Amino acid sequence: MIRFVDRAAFAAALAELPALDAGAAAAAAERQRVLTKPAGSLGRLEEIALFMAGWQRRERPRAERIRAAIFAGNHGVAARGVSAFPAEVTAQMVANFRHGGAAINALAQACGAELAVVALDLERPTGDICAEAAMSEADCLSAINAGAAAAEEGLDLLLPGEMGIANSTPAAALCAQAFGGAAAHWVGRGTGVDGEGLARKADAVSLALALHGAHCADAFETLRRLGGREIAALAGAVLAARMLRVPVMLDGFIGCAAVAPLAKDNPAIVDHCMAAHMSAEAGHERLLAALALEPLLRLDMRLGEGSGAAVAAQ
Repeated sequence: MIRFVDRAAFAAALAELPALDAGAAAAAAERQRVLTKPAGSLGRLEEIALFMAGWQRRERPRAERIRAAIFAGNHGVAARGVSAFPAEVTAQMVANFRHGGAAINALAQACGAELAVVALDLERPTGDICAEAAMSEADCLSAINAGAAAAEEGLDLLLPGEMGIANSTPAAALCAQAFGGAAAHWVGRGTGVDGEGLARKADAVSLALALHGAHCADAFETLRRLGGREIAALAGAVLAARMLRVPVMLDGFIGCAAVAPLAKDNPAIVDHCMAAHMSAEAGHERLLAALALEPLLRLDMRLGEGSGAAVAAQ
């Protein structure tokens, strides 16, 4: 199991990312060449097969062991009215996941994925990013390691997902910090806020950037100041998966936003990732372009939970 002993270990891992197995990818390409079909006739499916072969280090990629890992956390910024739902809904949804009643339960079953649900200190929301850092260094490292634990050698594919009322606000802040642009370019309606709620979100992101922006020297510090526990866990899961050469299917806006600070420090972090879909959440198209990822699906989904990743994995 991957575990980062401190922030320096996290930074070192991000700086030295392993590459895919070019030999396995080449062998898979040669096998494709002799199959009874016109070259390229399966379009992106052929590219996906080569991608999976290279990261799984086998000529014939497989999808026998898939894990959907859902991380849940609460946010202090929720008190600013940036979500249409109260923070209590996070815990309610975690209970729903564990009792098999959520969309991700059905979708994970449909794609043959085992489902892990990790609740991260729900009774203790992160700090309000408009007034203080979201997490202490210890809290951030703990959340990163909780995510890293979900990545396991031998997995064929990892589907990271999240649940956290108000988490599209810190996600927008992470994107703006990593890639620039006005807060209004990154915020969306999330759980369905009205126009006033959308304005509050943009204001919250602007306040957070003004307070923390100059101090976000690296990916860890950016996650610590502007993120959330479940967002840091997503980042930890993606980095640990890379260290183990496990391919990752990123979900929607929040899942991709968790990777943004890492990509700012090392753009190659997304080389083992596929983007499941183009979310209906404003900002996701801009974010995917910044990450140089092309979505597999466009279904106007914006649920989170890793739901889009599970659909794409089918």
